[in-house]
Amino acid sequence: MAKNGVGARAKRKEDERFLLGQGQYIGDLRFPRMRDVAFVRSPVAHARLKGVVIPDHLRESVFTARDLAGVRPIKAVSPLPGFQISEQPPLVTDKIRQVGELVAICVADTRAQAEDIAAQVLLDYEELPAVVDMHEAREPGSALVHDTVKGNVYVSVGFDGDIDTVAAVAPVKVTRELRTARQVMSPIECRGFIAQWDARLGQLIVHGATQFPHVVRTGLADVLGVPEIQIRVVSPDVGGGFGYKAILAGEEVCLSWLAMRVGYPVRWLEDRREMLVANANCREHFYAITAYADKAGKILAIDAEAAVDTGAYSAYPFTAAIEASQVSAILPGPYDIPVYRCNTAAVATNKAPQLPYRGVARPGVCFAMELMIDAIAREIGREPHEVRAANLVRPEQMPYDNVTDKHFDSGDYPQLLRMAIDAIDVNGVRARQQRGPENGRLIGLGMAFFSEQTGHGTTADGKRRVLYEQCFARLTPDGRLEVRAGIQSIGQGLETTLAQVASECLGIDIEDVQVKLGDTELSPYSSGAWGSRGMIWAGGATARACKELAARVAHMGAALLQTDIESVTVRDNAVYGPNGNVSLRDIARAYYLAPNELPGDTDPHGLEVTGGFSPTRVTGMHSGSAHACIVAVDPETGGVEILDYVVAEDAGTLVNPMIVEGQIWGGAAQGIGSALFEEMPFDRQGQPLASTLADYLLPGCPEVPNIRIFHMETPSPYTEFGIKGVGEGGAIGPGAAVANAINDALKAYGVEICEIPITPRRILQAMQSVAMSKGPAMTGGEPARMPRTTP
Repeated sequence: MAKNGVGARAKRKEDERFLLGQGQYIGDLRFPRMRDVAFVRSPVAHARLKGVVIPDHLRESVFTARDLAGVRPIKAVSPLPGFQISEQPPLVTDKIRQVGELVAICVADTRAQAEDIAAQVLLDYEELPAVVDMHEAREPGSALVHDTVKGNVYVSVGFDGDIDTVAAVAPVKVTRELRTARQVMSPIECRGFIAQWDARLGQLIVHGATQFPHVVRTGLADVLGVPEIQIRVVSPDVGGGFGYKAILAGEEVCLSWLAMRVGYPVRWLEDRREMLVANANCREHFYAITAYADKAGKILAIDAEAAVDTGAYSAYPFTAAIEASQVSAILPGPYDIPVYRCNTAAVATNKAPQLPYRGVARPGVCFAMELMIDAIAREIGREPHEVRAANLVRPEQMPYDNVTDKHFDSGDYPQLLRMAIDAIDVNGVRARQQRGPENGRLIGLGMAFFSEQTGHGTTADGKRRVLYEQCFARLTPDGRLEVRAGIQSIGQGLETTLAQVASECLGIDIEDVQVKLGDTELSPYSSGAWGSRGMIWAGGATARACKELAARVAHMGAALLQTDIESVTVRDNAVYGPNGNVSLRDIARAYYLAPNELPGDTDPHGLEVTGGFSPTRVTGMHSGSAHACIVAVDPETGGVEILDYVVAEDAGTLVNPMIVEGQIWGGAAQGIGSALFEEMPFDRQGQPLASTLADYLLPGCPEVPNIRIFHMETPSPYTEFGIKGVGEGGAIGPGAAVANAINDALKAYGVEICEIPITPRRILQAMQSVAMSKGPAMTGGEPARMPRTTP
């Protein structure tokens, strides 16, 4: 390993500018003659738009759909059979489908002035019945969100196993209904875009906080009818993405059109209310699951019906399809389940579109499956971790193809489970519980286990053509390395880790490596930062480019040392031979400035390389992780405190363990928000009820415990260095682990809560239900069917 190569806890190269306030975000950019934009947005969820009334003195400052002649609607397509396409006009043409939908563009010298203009624009509309509940949306006679989406179902996907045969003989049957709340992604930086038309180049330049600049350019070209060569997308520093910035946004299309029309730069910076109300919804799932098991807890079959409330549109490129298809495909999790049946529907409602959020369906799936594991354990009287151990795929089964054809490439799941059990001290927790409440609070232990599919190709099944990620690497005349990749960093430290890969493969100090990301003009095409694929794909491409560059450097170095190529090595910023060495700087100087010193057979491509990489298997690598936590629940107030939290994870070879730990800590904090706090409720008219951060609760430092992390490194056989993805894993387990811990604490009361977030009100309502009935109470679950509770 190089000094700061793969495996080193190298300090992040990008942190100096961030910590000194020198990062450059969309809000920091200024251009001559730039003006600001505010949007007129729909105040209702479902209506026929009859007209837009613009005061005469504002007609030059306001633009509606009528002005956007020639601009095509945004279409999200999918190869899934039966997928029904929804067309999303950048501005409402005739029908409003969600609160906050874009109706008109207002432009002024400042954002405040643009908002004043927007306040003077009136909408004439005929309100229609709002489709708010995903179950009611599928009932006969329900209003349609789109005439083209029959039955309000974008797509149904699933697997069909022989459940009836197992059900006839299985000694244990457990049924639950489970729900996850609609949430709002909350990166510290909201979305923002600046669009300008460069008349000299005949080019539209869009600066945007985006996770995939190249994909945005492709989408813009299609919607605007402009050749891609005439569009440049630049993503500067991005203040968190989490999937929220992995779409083509209507605001982005509107600004691009406006810039081409008016000829001066225009900017839109999203405020937090726009994000909460109109744009950043995610993760509303429903599950009805029956598990069949033997008396020892070995699962014999899983039978499930699931639904995803996808909202008013399927966002570009394919959000409605991916969430539902993921649910059916990954519900079995890391378990060896022989028989499986599941159908999942992606349902259209008059809510903001559900966008991909860190983990994309996995947190909800993990929550559902892991609560079922605990329910089985209670039914048969075993410890939950014993039931998990009885069902986990074993290391000797690897590589393992599960019941939904997911390919688990490597790992030791039982050992990960044991690591978490030992760290959380299960026996010690049980002894504490035997002693009774602590300061009036009930102690509970909860666990969750998952296997995450990471780093898959442009399609999860790999049946279509798969994009090779590419990297351009160039040794400059002064012996430093420039690396350009089309992926973008959204906080995961790629400027450091890609430099570490370069250091490993080229023997160059990471201080001498400059990584440039996020500009379509300067980098190879990339499908962007999503799906925990950064280090697998972009890291692999960087390795391939730098290895080829190292071979060329070795050839030149051998010539300068007057020795043969077989006797030299490239390391420590130089080429070393039997009788001396020559630095990378001297080799670069010779190539660029004194080529007469090099032999005539020097590679004509020189010191610039574009390398491409795709894993051996494009269906993704599977990481593994066990989460365990201890909570204290106050039965008087419903308050919950997390006392201890443990993560045991296997992400293959860790390029930088420090960055991996940062990713897990951050993800776990988001998962704790899902478990205890975050919810975007809607009323019957489709009005979102948490329009500020006073209403939408996010976890802060007091709510996030000191998370203890334990690593296992089982290299994947399909990637460079054996890397697996890790960017989303921290966020997947907490919902299940915390919910299981709360249920464990409340089991003496006969309470089982199957809905997150588990707020104090939900706890108190569940306990009150127990007091008023003879049987156990389960919010959102079986056997006592309870109405959905309020947050």
